Amino acid sequence: MDELDKLVESLGLEKYRRHIFLCADQTEAKCAPMEKGLESWEFLKKRLKELNLVGPNPLVYRTKANCLRVCAQGPIAVVYPEGTWYHSCTPAVLEIIIHEHLIAGKIVEKFAFAHNPMA
Repeated sequence: MDELDKLVESLGLEKYRRHIFLCADQTEAKCAPMEKGLESWEFLKKRLKELNLVGPNPLVYRTKANCLRVCAQGPIAVVYPEGTWYHSCTPAVLEIIIHEHLIAGKIVEKFAFAHNPMA
């Protein structure tokens, strides 16, 4: 097994159902103060782990993005495969997104501002 195969297996890359990208730790904080983005990122990591949504058999994969280029009402997140974009991703909002979208598959319309489903 080569290095990439080992990483695919250890990260569960072929098993997860959803992938959330969160704008945090930006080079230039424009959509939200850097502290708010990092607070949201730390919450997301902790909460996904607490709910057993990450690990060798993950349901959710997470990625911290330097910037998602939507520089308003952040922190900004996008969830795939639905291609749903969310604004105001504080820990409280992320808690709702985790339960309603990442687990139950229902888009949280209150915070969603764009949809770009994959064809």
